[in-house]
Amino acid sequence: MQATARRMEKVVMRYKRDKAWQDITGAQLMGRIRHIALALHERGVRKGDRVSILAESCPEWSITDYAILASGGVTVPIYPTQAVDQVAYILKNCEARVLFISNQKLLRRVQSALDPLKGDAPQLILFDEKSEGLETLDAFASKGVDVAARSPELFDTLVAQATPDDLATIIYTSGTTGEPKGVMLSHRNLVFDAVSSGKHLGPDINDVFLSFLPLSHVFERTVLYLLMNCDVQICYARGIETVAEDLKEIHPTIVTAVPRLFEKIYATINKRAADQPPMKQRIFQRAIKVGREVAVLKDQRKSVPFTLAIQHKVLDGLVFSKWREAVGGKIRFFVSGGAALPKELGLIFSAAGIEILQGYGLTETSPVVACNKPGNNRFGTIGQPIEGVKVKIAEDGELLVQGDLVMQGYYKLPEATAEMIKEYPDGIWLHTGDIGEMDAEGFLKITDRKKDLIKTNLGKYIAPQQIENLIGGIPLVEQVIIIGNQRKYPSALIVPNYDALKTYASSIALDTKDKTTLAKHPRILEFFKKKVDEVTRELAPHEKVKKIALLTDEFTIDGGELTPSLKIRRKFVEDKYRDLIDSLYPKNEALEG
Repeated sequence: MQATARRMEKVVMRYKRDKAWQDITGAQLMGRIRHIALALHERGVRKGDRVSILAESCPEWSITDYAILASGGVTVPIYPTQAVDQVAYILKNCEARVLFISNQKLLRRVQSALDPLKGDAPQLILFDEKSEGLETLDAFASKGVDVAARSPELFDTLVAQATPDDLATIIYTSGTTGEPKGVMLSHRNLVFDAVSSGKHLGPDINDVFLSFLPLSHVFERTVLYLLMNCDVQICYARGIETVAEDLKEIHPTIVTAVPRLFEKIYATINKRAADQPPMKQRIFQRAIKVGREVAVLKDQRKSVPFTLAIQHKVLDGLVFSKWREAVGGKIRFFVSGGAALPKELGLIFSAAGIEILQGYGLTETSPVVACNKPGNNRFGTIGQPIEGVKVKIAEDGELLVQGDLVMQGYYKLPEATAEMIKEYPDGIWLHTGDIGEMDAEGFLKITDRKKDLIKTNLGKYIAPQQIENLIGGIPLVEQVIIIGNQRKYPSALIVPNYDALKTYASSIALDTKDKTTLAKHPRILEFFKKKVDEVTRELAPHEKVKKIALLTDEFTIDGGELTPSLKIRRKFVEDKYRDLIDSLYPKNEALEG
Protein backbone atom coordinates (compact mmCIF):
# COMPACT_ATOMS: atom_id res chain seq x y z
CA MET A 1 0.00 0.00 0.00
CA GLN A 2 2.97 2.30 0.57
CA ALA A 3 3.97 1.71 -3.06
CA THR A 4 0.46 2.56 -4.24
CA ALA A 5 0.44 5.71 -2.11
CA ARG A 6 3.51 6.90 -4.07
CA ARG A 7 1.53 6.72 -7.31
CA MET A 8 -1.92 8.04 -6.45
CA GLU A 9 -2.37 9.87 -9.77
CA LYS A 10 -0.56 7.32 -11.94
CA VAL A 11 -2.03 4.25 -13.66
CA VAL A 12 -1.05 1.22 -11.58
CA MET A 13 -3.29 -1.44 -13.17
CA ARG A 14 -4.87 -2.01 -16.58
CA TYR A 15 -7.40 -4.52 -17.83
CA LYS A 16 -9.48 -5.00 -20.96
CA ARG A 17 -13.27 -4.82 -20.90
CA ASP A 18 -15.66 -4.14 -23.78
CA LYS A 19 -12.80 -4.21 -26.31
CA ALA A 20 -10.91 -1.35 -24.63
CA TRP A 21 -8.16 -1.18 -22.04
CA GLN A 22 -9.34 0.37 -18.76
CA ASP A 23 -7.06 2.16 -16.29
CA ILE A 24 -6.95 2.00 -12.49
CA THR A 25 -5.03 4.78 -10.77
CA GLY A 26 -3.30 4.49 -7.42
CA ALA A 27 -6.05 6.57 -5.81
CA GLN A 28 -8.80 4.35 -7.26
CA LEU A 29 -6.97 1.21 -6.13
CA MET A 30 -6.50 2.51 -2.58
CA GLY A 31 -10.14 3.55 -2.38
CA ARG A 32 -11.34 0.14 -3.53
CA ILE A 33 -9.06 -1.71 -1.08
CA ARG A 34 -10.22 0.51 1.76
CA HIS A 35 -13.93 0.00 1.07
CA ILE A 36 -13.73 -3.80 0.64
CA ALA A 37 -11.61 -4.13 3.79
CA LEU A 38 -14.12 -2.08 5.80
CA ALA A 39 -17.02 -4.07 4.37
CA LEU A 40 -15.30 -7.29 5.49
CA HIS A 41 -14.92 -5.85 8.98
CA GLU A 42 -18.59 -4.85 8.97
CA ARG A 43 -19.49 -8.46 8.09
CA GLY A 44 -17.63 -9.76 11.12
CA VAL A 45 -14.25 -10.68 9.64
CA ARG A 46 -11.64 -10.23 12.33
CA LYS A 47 -7.90 -10.73 12.59
CA GLY A 48 -6.97 -14.28 11.58
CA ASP A 49 -10.34 -15.14 9.99
CA ARG A 50 -10.10 -16.98 6.68
CA VAL A 51 -11.55 -15.45 3.51
CA SER A 52 -11.43 -17.42 0.27
CA ILE A 53 -11.14 -16.33 -3.37
CA LEU A 54 -12.35 -18.72 -6.08
CA ALA A 55 -11.86 -16.90 -9.36
CA GLU A 56 -9.86 -16.51 -12.52
CA SER A 57 -7.03 -13.96 -12.46
CA CYS A 58 -8.26 -10.38 -12.83
CA PRO A 59 -7.83 -7.00 -11.09
CA GLU A 60 -10.67 -7.86 -8.70
CA TRP A 61 -8.68 -10.89 -7.51
CA SER A 62 -5.67 -8.76 -6.52
CA ILE A 63 -7.74 -5.92 -5.06
CA THR A 64 -9.76 -8.33 -2.92
CA ASP A 65 -6.57 -10.05 -1.74
CA TYR A 66 -5.07 -6.71 -0.67
CA ALA A 67 -8.33 -5.81 1.10
CA ILE A 68 -8.44 -9.12 3.00
CA LEU A 69 -4.87 -8.61 4.21
CA ALA A 70 -5.58 -4.98 5.15
CA SER A 71 -8.60 -6.05 7.22
CA GLY A 72 -6.49 -8.54 9.19
CA GLY A 73 -8.00 -11.53 7.42
CA VAL A 74 -6.22 -14.51 5.89
CA THR A 75 -6.52 -15.04 2.12
CA VAL A 76 -7.28 -18.62 1.04
CA PRO A 77 -7.05 -18.91 -2.77
CA ILE A 78 -8.76 -21.75 -4.63
CA TYR A 79 -8.12 -22.61 -8.27
CA PRO A 80 -11.23 -22.18 -10.45
CA THR A 81 -10.23 -25.51 -12.03
CA GLN A 82 -9.96 -27.29 -8.65
CA ALA A 83 -11.93 -30.53 -8.34
CA VAL A 84 -15.25 -29.94 -6.55
CA ASP A 85 -14.43 -32.42 -3.77
CA GLN A 86 -11.20 -30.51 -3.09
CA VAL A 87 -13.07 -27.19 -3.03
CA ALA A 88 -15.36 -28.69 -0.39
CA TYR A 89 -12.38 -29.95 1.62
CA ILE A 90 -10.58 -26.58 1.53
CA LEU A 91 -13.62 -24.52 2.54
CA LYS A 92 -14.40 -26.87 5.41
CA ASN A 93 -10.79 -27.27 6.54
CA CYS A 94 -10.02 -23.54 6.62
CA GLU A 95 -13.49 -22.58 7.93
CA ALA A 96 -13.83 -19.71 5.47
CA ARG A 97 -16.08 -16.86 6.66
CA VAL A 98 -16.50 -15.30 3.22
CA LEU A 99 -16.09 -16.66 -0.31
CA PHE A 100 -15.46 -14.33 -3.25
CA ILE A 101 -16.33 -16.12 -6.48
CA SER A 102 -15.99 -14.87 -10.04
CA ASN A 103 -19.38 -15.59 -11.58
CA GLN A 104 -22.62 -17.54 -11.54
CA LYS A 105 -21.27 -20.23 -13.87
CA LEU A 106 -18.41 -21.09 -11.51
CA LEU A 107 -20.79 -20.98 -8.55
CA ARG A 108 -23.03 -23.58 -10.21
CA ARG A 109 -20.01 -25.82 -10.77
CA VAL A 110 -19.02 -25.80 -7.09
CA GLN A 111 -22.49 -25.53 -5.52
CA SER A 112 -22.33 -29.16 -4.40
CA ALA A 113 -19.23 -28.26 -2.36
CA LEU A 114 -21.17 -25.55 -0.51
CA ASP A 115 -24.40 -27.45 0.18
CA PRO A 116 -22.99 -29.83 2.87
CA LEU A 117 -21.58 -26.87 4.83
CA LYS A 118 -25.13 -25.61 5.53
CA GLY A 119 -24.94 -23.17 8.46
CA ASP A 120 -21.15 -23.05 8.23
CA ALA A 121 -21.19 -22.08 4.56
CA PRO A 122 -19.29 -18.84 3.83
CA GLN A 123 -21.03 -15.64 2.78
CA LEU A 124 -20.96 -15.41 -1.02
CA ILE A 125 -19.89 -12.36 -3.01
CA LEU A 126 -19.64 -12.38 -6.81
CA PHE A 127 -17.12 -10.41 -8.86
CA ASP A 128 -19.50 -10.48 -11.84
CA GLU A 129 -22.12 -7.73 -12.04
CA LYS A 130 -24.69 -10.28 -13.28
CA SER A 131 -25.41 -11.84 -9.92
CA GLU A 132 -28.99 -13.16 -10.25
CA GLY A 133 -29.92 -12.06 -6.76
CA LEU A 134 -26.55 -12.63 -5.07
CA GLU A 135 -24.40 -9.84 -3.67
CA THR A 136 -21.90 -8.35 -6.08
CA LEU A 137 -18.47 -6.96 -5.27
CA ASP A 138 -19.69 -3.45 -6.15
CA ALA A 139 -22.63 -3.72 -3.76
CA PHE A 140 -20.39 -5.17 -1.08
CA ALA A 141 -17.81 -2.38 -1.47
CA SER A 142 -20.56 0.24 -1.18
CA LYS A 143 -21.13 -1.00 2.39
CA GLY A 144 -17.51 -0.08 3.05
CA VAL A 145 -18.16 3.44 1.78
CA ASP A 146 -20.79 3.83 4.49
CA VAL A 147 -18.42 2.44 7.15
CA ALA A 148 -15.69 4.86 6.06
CA ALA A 149 -18.08 7.78 6.43
CA ARG A 150 -19.02 6.69 9.96
CA SER A 151 -15.52 5.67 11.10
CA PRO A 152 -12.88 7.50 9.03
CA GLU A 153 -9.98 6.18 11.17
CA LEU A 154 -11.02 2.51 11.20
CA PHE A 155 -9.11 1.42 8.08
CA ASP A 156 -5.79 2.80 9.34
CA THR A 157 -6.45 1.17 12.71
CA LEU A 158 -7.02 -2.24 11.08
CA VAL A 159 -3.86 -1.95 8.97
CA ALA A 160 -1.78 -0.90 11.98
CA GLN A 161 -2.82 -4.04 13.91
CA ALA A 162 -0.89 -6.34 11.55
CA THR A 163 2.45 -7.73 12.73
CA PRO A 164 5.11 -9.43 10.57
CA ASP A 165 4.42 -12.88 12.00
CA ASP A 166 0.63 -12.72 11.57
CA LEU A 167 -0.75 -15.34 9.21
CA ALA A 168 -1.38 -13.76 5.78
CA THR A 169 -2.47 -16.65 3.62
CA ILE A 170 -3.17 -20.38 3.55
CA ILE A 171 -2.41 -21.88 0.15
CA TYR A 172 -3.55 -25.44 -0.39
CA THR A 173 -1.04 -27.37 -2.45
CA SER A 174 -2.79 -29.78 -4.74
CA GLY A 175 -0.16 -32.49 -4.49
CA THR A 176 -0.08 -35.54 -6.72
CA THR A 177 -1.70 -37.80 -4.11
CA GLY A 178 -3.96 -37.38 -1.07
CA GLU A 179 -5.82 -34.36 0.31
CA PRO A 180 -4.45 -30.84 -0.27
CA LYS A 181 -2.22 -29.45 2.48
CA GLY A 182 -2.65 -25.84 3.61
CA VAL A 183 0.66 -23.96 3.53
CA MET A 184 0.68 -21.14 6.12
CA LEU A 185 2.61 -18.06 5.03
CA SER A 186 3.01 -14.97 7.20
CA HIS A 187 3.27 -11.31 6.22
CA ARG A 188 7.00 -11.63 6.95
CA ASN A 189 7.30 -14.56 4.53
CA LEU A 190 5.57 -12.76 1.65
CA VAL A 191 7.24 -9.37 2.18
CA PHE A 192 10.70 -10.92 2.51
CA ASP A 193 10.32 -12.96 -0.67
CA ALA A 194 8.83 -10.09 -2.68
CA VAL A 195 11.50 -7.57 -1.61
CA SER A 196 14.43 -10.00 -2.07
CA SER A 197 13.15 -11.17 -5.46
CA GLY A 198 12.70 -7.54 -6.52
CA LYS A 199 16.34 -6.75 -5.68
CA HIS A 200 17.38 -9.87 -7.60
CA LEU A 201 15.49 -9.04 -10.81
CA GLY A 202 15.69 -5.24 -10.74
CA PRO A 203 12.32 -4.12 -12.17
CA ASP A 204 11.54 -0.39 -12.03
CA ILE A 205 8.92 2.25 -12.77
CA ASN A 206 9.65 2.09 -16.52
CA ASP A 207 8.60 -1.55 -16.75
CA VAL A 208 5.20 -2.89 -17.82
CA PHE A 209 4.08 -6.35 -16.73
CA LEU A 210 1.51 -8.62 -18.38
CA SER A 211 -0.12 -11.05 -15.94
CA PHE A 212 -1.88 -14.19 -17.12
CA LEU A 213 -0.76 -17.00 -14.79
CA PRO A 214 -3.25 -18.02 -12.07
CA LEU A 215 -3.14 -15.81 -8.99
CA SER A 216 -4.30 -18.84 -7.02
CA HIS A 217 -0.69 -20.00 -7.36
CA VAL A 218 1.74 -18.27 -5.01
CA PHE A 219 4.26 -17.63 -7.83
CA GLU A 220 2.18 -15.08 -9.77
CA ARG A 221 0.79 -13.58 -6.59
CA THR A 222 4.22 -12.90 -5.07
CA VAL A 223 5.45 -11.57 -8.40
CA LEU A 224 2.63 -9.01 -8.36
CA TYR A 225 3.55 -8.03 -4.80
CA LEU A 226 7.18 -7.43 -5.79
CA LEU A 227 6.25 -5.53 -8.96
CA MET A 228 3.77 -3.29 -7.16
CA ASN A 229 6.50 -2.58 -4.60
CA CYS A 230 8.84 -1.60 -7.45
CA ASP A 231 6.25 0.76 -9.03
CA VAL A 232 5.68 -1.45 -12.09
CA GLN A 233 2.40 -1.11 -13.99
CA ILE A 234 0.37 -4.36 -13.96
CA CYS A 235 -1.73 -5.31 -17.00
CA TYR A 236 -4.10 -8.27 -16.72
CA ALA A 237 -4.57 -10.52 -19.74
CA ARG A 238 -8.16 -11.56 -20.41
CA GLY A 239 -7.11 -15.20 -20.35
CA ILE A 240 -4.55 -17.63 -21.71
CA GLU A 241 -6.35 -17.68 -25.05
CA THR A 242 -5.80 -13.91 -25.55
CA VAL A 243 -2.15 -13.70 -24.46
CA ALA A 244 -0.77 -13.51 -28.01
CA GLU A 245 -3.06 -10.57 -28.80
CA ASP A 246 -2.50 -8.88 -25.43
CA LEU A 247 1.30 -9.04 -25.85
CA LYS A 248 1.05 -7.02 -29.06
CA GLU A 249 -1.33 -4.47 -27.54
CA ILE A 250 0.41 -3.94 -24.19
CA HIS A 251 4.07 -4.25 -25.29
CA PRO A 252 5.19 -5.53 -21.87
CA THR A 253 8.80 -5.51 -20.74
CA ILE A 254 8.40 -8.34 -18.19
CA VAL A 255 6.20 -11.44 -18.30
CA THR A 256 6.08 -14.53 -16.10
CA ALA A 257 5.23 -17.82 -17.75
CA VAL A 258 5.63 -21.58 -17.53
CA PRO A 259 7.83 -23.69 -19.86
CA ARG A 260 4.72 -25.01 -21.59
CA LEU A 261 4.06 -21.56 -23.08
CA PHE A 262 7.54 -21.37 -24.62
CA GLU A 263 7.19 -24.92 -25.95
CA LYS A 264 3.90 -23.97 -27.63
CA ILE A 265 5.36 -20.76 -29.08
CA TYR A 266 8.34 -22.63 -30.50
CA ALA A 267 6.13 -25.41 -31.90
CA THR A 268 3.95 -22.78 -33.61
CA ILE A 269 7.03 -21.05 -35.05
CA ASN A 270 8.35 -24.36 -36.39
CA LYS A 271 5.00 -25.24 -37.94
CA ARG A 272 4.79 -21.88 -39.71
CA ALA A 273 8.36 -22.26 -40.94
CA ALA A 274 7.54 -25.72 -42.32
CA ASP A 275 4.74 -24.17 -44.38
CA GLN A 276 7.12 -21.68 -46.05
CA PRO A 277 8.83 -22.12 -49.46
CA PRO A 278 12.09 -24.15 -49.43
CA MET A 279 14.34 -21.05 -49.52
CA LYS A 280 12.70 -19.51 -46.44
CA GLN A 281 12.86 -22.87 -44.66
CA ARG A 282 16.62 -23.00 -45.27
CA ILE A 283 17.04 -19.45 -43.94
CA PHE A 284 15.02 -20.39 -40.85
CA GLN A 285 17.12 -23.50 -40.17
CA ARG A 286 20.32 -21.53 -40.70
CA ALA A 287 19.13 -18.88 -38.23
CA ILE A 288 18.42 -21.56 -35.62
CA LYS A 289 21.85 -23.14 -36.13
CA VAL A 290 23.82 -19.88 -36.04
CA GLY A 291 21.74 -18.42 -33.22
CA ARG A 292 22.24 -21.51 -31.09
CA GLU A 293 26.02 -21.38 -31.62
CA VAL A 294 26.05 -17.75 -30.48
CA ALA A 295 23.85 -18.50 -27.46
CA VAL A 296 26.05 -21.42 -26.38
CA LEU A 297 29.20 -19.29 -26.57
CA LYS A 298 27.59 -16.54 -24.52
CA ASP A 299 26.32 -19.08 -21.99
CA GLN A 300 29.88 -20.37 -21.64
CA ARG A 301 31.07 -16.76 -21.17
CA LYS A 302 33.13 -16.95 -24.36
CA SER A 303 33.53 -14.31 -27.06
CA VAL A 304 31.63 -14.68 -30.33
CA PRO A 305 33.87 -14.76 -33.46
CA PHE A 306 33.38 -11.74 -35.72
CA THR A 307 32.11 -13.69 -38.76
CA LEU A 308 29.61 -15.63 -36.62
CA ALA A 309 28.38 -12.38 -35.05
CA ILE A 310 27.83 -10.84 -38.50
CA GLN A 311 25.88 -13.90 -39.67
CA HIS A 312 23.77 -13.76 -36.53
CA LYS A 313 23.02 -10.06 -37.02
CA VAL A 314 21.86 -10.61 -40.61
CA LEU A 315 19.73 -13.63 -39.71
CA ASP A 316 18.34 -11.77 -36.71
CA GLY A 317 16.87 -9.17 -39.04
CA LEU A 318 15.44 -11.83 -41.34
CA VAL A 319 14.07 -14.23 -38.72
CA PHE A 320 14.43 -13.43 -35.03
CA SER A 321 13.17 -9.83 -35.16
CA LYS A 322 9.76 -11.27 -36.06
CA TRP A 323 9.83 -13.46 -32.93
CA ARG A 324 10.39 -10.37 -30.78
CA GLU A 325 7.57 -8.51 -32.51
CA ALA A 326 5.26 -11.45 -31.77
CA VAL A 327 5.84 -11.01 -28.01
CA GLY A 328 5.28 -7.26 -28.08
CA GLY A 329 8.67 -5.98 -29.22
CA LYS A 330 9.80 -4.59 -25.85
CA ILE A 331 10.44 -7.67 -23.69
CA ARG A 332 13.41 -7.26 -21.34
CA PHE A 333 12.95 -10.76 -19.96
CA PHE A 334 10.52 -13.55 -19.21
CA VAL A 335 10.65 -15.30 -15.84
CA SER A 336 9.88 -19.02 -16.10
CA GLY A 337 8.71 -21.07 -13.15
CA GLY A 338 6.49 -23.95 -12.13
CA ALA A 339 8.54 -26.59 -13.96
CA ALA A 340 11.99 -27.06 -15.45
CA LEU A 341 12.75 -25.11 -18.62
CA PRO A 342 14.51 -27.34 -21.19
CA LYS A 343 18.02 -25.93 -21.70
CA GLU A 344 17.70 -26.18 -25.47
CA LEU A 345 14.58 -24.03 -25.40
CA GLY A 346 16.32 -21.35 -23.33
CA LEU A 347 19.23 -21.26 -25.77
CA ILE A 348 16.97 -20.94 -28.83
CA PHE A 349 14.99 -18.04 -27.38
CA SER A 350 18.20 -16.37 -26.22
CA ALA A 351 19.46 -16.65 -29.79
CA ALA A 352 16.36 -14.69 -30.80
CA GLY A 353 17.10 -11.96 -28.27
CA ILE A 354 14.36 -13.13 -25.91
CA GLU A 355 15.81 -13.78 -22.46
CA ILE A 356 14.09 -16.40 -20.30
CA LEU A 357 15.19 -16.39 -16.66
CA GLN A 358 14.48 -19.72 -15.00
CA GLY A 359 13.70 -19.61 -11.31
CA TYR A 360 12.82 -22.08 -8.59
CA GLY A 361 10.67 -22.21 -5.53
CA LEU A 362 7.95 -23.97 -3.59
CA THR A 363 4.67 -22.82 -2.12
CA GLU A 364 6.34 -23.63 1.21
CA THR A 365 9.04 -21.02 0.48
CA SER A 366 6.75 -18.10 -0.45
CA PRO A 367 7.82 -19.21 -3.23
CA VAL A 368 11.06 -17.89 -4.79
CA VAL A 369 14.28 -19.53 -3.57
CA ALA A 370 16.55 -18.84 -6.53
CA CYS A 371 16.44 -17.29 -9.98
CA ASN A 372 18.70 -16.33 -12.83
CA LYS A 373 19.33 -12.60 -13.26
CA PRO A 374 19.19 -10.31 -16.27
CA GLY A 375 22.74 -10.23 -17.59
CA ASN A 376 23.78 -13.23 -15.51
CA ASN A 377 21.69 -16.05 -16.91
CA ARG A 378 23.01 -19.62 -17.02
CA PHE A 379 20.85 -22.01 -19.01
CA GLY A 380 20.02 -25.37 -17.49
CA THR A 381 20.20 -23.88 -13.97
CA ILE A 382 17.70 -22.19 -11.67
CA GLY A 383 20.16 -19.39 -10.93
CA GLN A 384 21.56 -18.30 -7.59
CA PRO A 385 19.64 -17.95 -4.29
CA ILE A 386 17.96 -14.59 -3.72
CA GLU A 387 19.36 -12.27 -1.04
CA GLY A 388 18.92 -13.55 2.52
CA VAL A 389 18.33 -17.18 1.56
CA LYS A 390 20.69 -19.99 2.50
CA VAL A 391 20.75 -23.22 0.50
CA LYS A 392 22.72 -26.39 1.11
CA ILE A 393 22.82 -29.87 -0.39
CA ALA A 394 22.23 -32.74 2.05
CA GLU A 395 24.27 -35.96 1.90
CA ASP A 396 21.54 -37.67 -0.13
CA GLY A 397 21.48 -34.77 -2.61
CA GLU A 398 18.31 -33.11 -1.30
CA LEU A 399 18.13 -29.32 -1.46
CA LEU A 400 17.60 -27.69 1.96
CA VAL A 401 16.52 -24.05 2.40
CA GLN A 402 16.81 -21.59 5.30
CA GLY A 403 15.54 -18.02 5.68
CA ASP A 404 12.53 -15.78 6.31
CA LEU A 405 10.83 -17.24 3.25
CA VAL A 406 10.17 -20.62 4.97
CA MET A 407 6.51 -21.24 5.79
CA GLN A 408 5.08 -21.32 9.32
CA GLY A 409 3.89 -24.87 8.66
CA TYR A 410 0.98 -26.89 7.29
CA TYR A 411 -2.43 -25.84 8.62
CA LYS A 412 -3.67 -28.29 11.28
CA LEU A 413 -0.95 -30.79 10.25
CA PRO A 414 1.89 -30.68 12.83
CA GLU A 415 3.27 -34.10 11.84
CA ALA A 416 3.51 -33.16 8.16
CA THR A 417 5.17 -29.89 9.19
CA ALA A 418 7.76 -31.77 11.29
CA GLU A 419 8.63 -33.94 8.28
CA MET A 420 9.27 -30.86 6.15
CA ILE A 421 10.96 -28.48 8.61
CA LYS A 422 13.73 -29.87 10.82
CA GLU A 423 16.20 -28.42 13.30
CA TYR A 424 19.93 -29.13 12.96
CA PRO A 425 23.03 -27.78 14.77
CA ASP A 426 23.26 -25.01 12.15
CA GLY A 427 19.62 -23.97 12.46
CA ILE A 428 16.19 -24.81 11.09
CA TRP A 429 16.05 -26.05 7.50
CA LEU A 430 13.20 -26.83 5.13
CA HIS A 431 13.45 -30.06 3.15
CA THR A 432 12.40 -29.27 -0.41
CA GLY A 433 12.11 -32.86 -1.59
CA ASP A 434 14.13 -31.89 -4.68
CA ILE A 435 17.47 -33.41 -5.62
CA GLY A 436 19.93 -30.71 -6.62
CA GLU A 437 23.48 -29.59 -7.31
CA MET A 438 25.36 -26.32 -6.74
CA ASP A 439 28.40 -25.16 -8.68
CA ALA A 440 31.33 -23.08 -7.43
CA GLU A 441 29.55 -19.81 -8.32
CA GLY A 442 26.40 -20.76 -6.44
CA PHE A 443 24.26 -21.61 -9.48
CA LEU A 444 21.77 -24.33 -8.61
CA LYS A 445 20.46 -27.17 -10.72
CA ILE A 446 17.48 -29.40 -9.88
CA THR A 447 17.82 -32.93 -11.20
CA ASP A 448 14.62 -34.48 -9.84
CA ARG A 449 12.04 -34.88 -7.13
CA LYS A 450 13.31 -37.19 -4.40
CA LYS A 451 10.07 -39.18 -4.38
CA ASP A 452 10.02 -39.44 -8.18
CA LEU A 453 13.38 -41.20 -8.52
CA ILE A 454 13.00 -44.41 -10.48
CA LYS A 455 14.76 -47.58 -9.37
CA THR A 456 15.11 -50.18 -12.09
CA ASN A 457 14.90 -53.90 -11.35
CA LEU A 458 18.69 -53.92 -11.75
CA GLY A 459 19.01 -51.54 -8.77
CA LYS A 460 20.01 -48.49 -10.84
CA TYR A 461 18.52 -45.09 -9.96
CA ILE A 462 17.16 -42.80 -12.68
CA ALA A 463 16.07 -39.14 -12.36
CA PRO A 464 13.04 -38.96 -14.69
CA GLN A 465 12.72 -35.16 -14.79
CA GLN A 466 16.21 -34.80 -16.23
CA ILE A 467 15.25 -37.08 -19.12
CA GLU A 468 11.81 -35.47 -19.49
CA ASN A 469 13.42 -32.03 -19.79
CA LEU A 470 15.64 -33.24 -22.63
CA ILE A 471 12.79 -34.90 -24.51
CA GLY A 472 10.48 -31.96 -23.79
CA GLY A 473 12.85 -29.75 -25.77
CA ILE A 474 12.02 -31.61 -29.00
CA PRO A 475 9.76 -29.24 -31.00
CA LEU A 476 7.13 -31.90 -31.80
CA VAL A 477 6.80 -33.03 -28.16
CA GLU A 478 3.92 -31.52 -26.19
CA GLN A 479 4.19 -33.58 -22.98
CA VAL A 480 6.25 -36.54 -21.76
CA ILE A 481 6.50 -38.85 -18.78
CA ILE A 482 9.28 -41.36 -18.12
CA ILE A 483 8.31 -44.84 -16.90
CA GLY A 484 10.64 -47.49 -15.49
CA ASN A 485 10.21 -48.17 -11.78
CA GLN A 486 11.06 -51.83 -11.11
CA ARG A 487 11.51 -52.34 -14.86
CA LYS A 488 14.69 -53.21 -16.72
CA TYR A 489 14.96 -49.88 -18.58
CA PRO A 490 13.18 -46.52 -18.88
CA SER A 491 10.50 -45.90 -21.49
CA ALA A 492 8.71 -42.71 -22.49
CA LEU A 493 5.03 -41.93 -22.98
CA ILE A 494 4.90 -38.94 -25.31
CA VAL A 495 2.03 -36.63 -26.22
CA PRO A 496 2.99 -35.14 -29.59
CA ASN A 497 2.00 -31.73 -30.89
CA TYR A 498 -0.43 -33.15 -33.43
CA ASP A 499 -0.73 -29.97 -35.52
CA ALA A 500 3.03 -30.00 -36.09
CA LEU A 501 3.05 -33.78 -36.48
CA LYS A 502 0.42 -33.67 -39.24
CA THR A 503 2.59 -31.18 -41.11
CA TYR A 504 5.59 -33.49 -40.73
CA ALA A 505 3.53 -36.49 -41.87
CA SER A 506 2.53 -34.65 -45.04
CA SER A 507 6.17 -33.80 -45.71
CA ILE A 508 7.06 -37.51 -45.79
CA ALA A 509 4.00 -38.39 -47.91
CA LEU A 510 1.92 -39.94 -45.13
CA ASP A 511 -1.62 -39.15 -46.18
CA THR A 512 -3.37 -39.31 -42.81
CA LYS A 513 -4.45 -36.86 -40.15
CA ASP A 514 -5.96 -39.41 -37.79
CA LYS A 515 -4.26 -39.23 -34.39
CA THR A 516 -4.52 -42.95 -33.64
CA THR A 517 -3.03 -43.88 -37.01
CA LEU A 518 -0.19 -41.39 -36.60
CA ALA A 519 0.54 -42.53 -33.03
CA LYS A 520 0.99 -46.14 -34.15
CA HIS A 521 2.60 -45.62 -37.56
CA PRO A 522 6.08 -47.25 -37.70
CA ARG A 523 7.66 -44.30 -39.53
CA ILE A 524 6.34 -41.80 -36.99
CA LEU A 525 7.49 -43.95 -34.07
CA GLU A 526 10.89 -44.34 -35.71
CA PHE A 527 11.13 -40.56 -36.18
CA PHE A 528 10.36 -39.85 -32.51
CA LYS A 529 12.70 -42.58 -31.28
CA LYS A 530 15.52 -41.12 -33.36
CA LYS A 531 14.88 -37.65 -31.91
CA VAL A 532 14.78 -39.07 -28.37
CA ASP A 533 18.07 -40.89 -28.97
CA GLU A 534 19.67 -37.68 -30.24
CA VAL A 535 18.77 -35.53 -27.23
CA THR A 536 19.63 -38.24 -24.68
CA ARG A 537 22.91 -39.38 -26.21
CA GLU A 538 24.97 -37.95 -23.32
CA LEU A 539 23.07 -39.92 -20.65
CA ALA A 540 24.47 -42.97 -18.89
CA PRO A 541 23.54 -46.30 -20.54
CA HIS A 542 20.99 -47.21 -17.84
CA GLU A 543 19.26 -43.81 -18.26
CA LYS A 544 18.69 -44.09 -22.00
CA VAL A 545 15.10 -44.54 -23.17
CA LYS A 546 14.75 -47.89 -24.89
CA LYS A 547 11.10 -47.72 -25.96
CA ILE A 548 8.49 -45.06 -26.57
CA ALA A 549 4.73 -44.89 -27.06
CA LEU A 550 2.74 -41.98 -28.45
CA LEU A 551 -0.50 -40.98 -26.74
CA THR A 552 -3.48 -39.49 -28.55
CA ASP A 553 -4.90 -37.55 -25.60
CA GLU A 554 -3.23 -34.57 -23.94
CA PHE A 555 -2.66 -34.61 -20.18
CA THR A 556 -5.22 -32.24 -18.61
CA ILE A 557 -6.54 -31.17 -15.22
CA ASP A 558 -10.06 -32.34 -16.10
CA GLY A 559 -8.71 -35.69 -17.25
CA GLY A 560 -6.96 -36.17 -13.92
CA GLU A 561 -3.42 -36.39 -15.31
CA LEU A 562 -2.42 -32.91 -14.10
CA THR A 563 -2.72 -31.07 -10.79
CA PRO A 564 -4.17 -27.52 -10.85
CA SER A 565 -0.57 -26.25 -10.93
CA LEU A 566 0.04 -28.41 -14.04
CA LYS A 567 2.26 -31.05 -12.46
CA ILE A 568 1.85 -34.60 -13.79
CA ARG A 569 0.17 -37.06 -11.45
CA ARG A 570 2.59 -39.88 -12.16
CA LYS A 571 0.71 -42.67 -10.42
CA PHE A 572 -2.57 -41.70 -12.10
CA VAL A 573 -0.93 -41.72 -15.54
CA GLU A 574 0.79 -45.04 -14.88
CA ASP A 575 -2.48 -46.61 -13.73
CA LYS A 576 -4.45 -45.17 -16.66
CA TYR A 577 -1.99 -46.48 -19.25
CA ARG A 578 -1.03 -49.69 -17.42
CA ASP A 579 -1.76 -51.99 -20.39
CA LEU A 580 0.14 -49.79 -22.83
CA ILE A 581 3.12 -49.59 -20.45
CA ASP A 582 3.13 -53.35 -19.93
CA SER A 583 3.25 -53.80 -23.71
CA LEU A 584 6.59 -51.93 -23.75
CA TYR A 585 8.08 -54.57 -21.46
CA PRO A 586 7.77 -58.13 -22.79
CA LYS A 587 7.66 -60.61 -19.92
CA ASN A 588 11.04 -62.11 -20.65
CA GLU A 589 12.60 -58.60 -20.45
CA ALA A 590 10.69 -57.46 -17.35
CA LEU A 591 11.82 -60.53 -15.41
CA GLU A 592 15.47 -60.28 -16.34
CA GLY A 593 18.01 -59.04 -13.81
